[in-house]
Amino acid sequence: MAGSAQDLVDLLVLEQLDVDLYRGRQPRTERQRIFGGQVAGQAVVAATRSSDPEFVLHSVHSYFLRPGDPTVPIIYDVERIRDGRSFVTRRVLARQHGRPIYHLSASLQRVEEGLTHQDRMPDVIPPEQAVPIVELARRRGSEATREWEREWSALDARYVGTSAMGLEPDPDRPARAQLWLRVDGRLDDDPTTHVAAFTYASDMTLLGAALTPHGASIMSPTIQAASLDHTIWFHRPFRADEWWLYDQTAPFAGGGRGLATARVFSQSGELVATVAQEGLIRVREDRA
Repeated sequence: MAGSAQDLVDLLVLEQLDVDLYRGRQPRTERQRIFGGQVAGQAVVAATRSSDPEFVLHSVHSYFLRPGDPTVPIIYDVERIRDGRSFVTRRVLARQHGRPIYHLSASLQRVEEGLTHQDRMPDVIPPEQAVPIVELARRRGSEATREWEREWSALDARYVGTSAMGLEPDPDRPARAQLWLRVDGRLDDDPTTHVAAFTYASDMTLLGAALTPHGASIMSPTIQAASLDHTIWFHRPFRADEWWLYDQTAPFAGGGRGLATARVFSQSGELVATVAQEGLIRVREDRA
């Protein structure tokens, strides 16, 4: 994965092979399959690069079709579904070994004014008082620490709490998690860099919210977890290298799947994005 902010930036630079055809590189990793946020972030770059810069990405809807192979590049094929006066639609298919592994639909809009309201940002501790996730990794031992530093050091993540520990009980919402996130390094001013970097990071913790009432985590050996689909609505421009609150809740789990949603707030209190994801959270009976 991306071990530094520069690694993440390099990962999001695609090689153009032909009109609307791109190739994405792979990072050094010991993972057995591609991190979903990587292929989603690269697909966002492909969709945006094929559109006029005056159109701004406002939503992406995607499906993870097959586990990706981290040893070979990914080919991104962009289809221009619609070019309208106000909206542009793109479809991106990611392939490896001649087979699709990921599908994304993206909608971009020409900036315009309109009616405005938003949810209030929840009262939380500032990022300076939250616990760095690397510290939590250190408590699990040296191997967990090495994995975090090797795979995830591009991100500065600070733990606020979950419904299992740290947050006030809320019987109406039994599965919640909050953390502060940002890219750990300064990015350029290209808006595509920021939406793609955010897309990358948005897949890291969301599904874990569905496990909080069950005493398990994504890292639990008894849990088989994988992203199935992922949707982001971008409400306002924001910087992925400045603090944003990931206010996550999981309204349902069942049938071996969990559904999680998140409101994303800037540190100044603006609601900048909303994310939803359904994923596999299957209990492995052979390790229970």
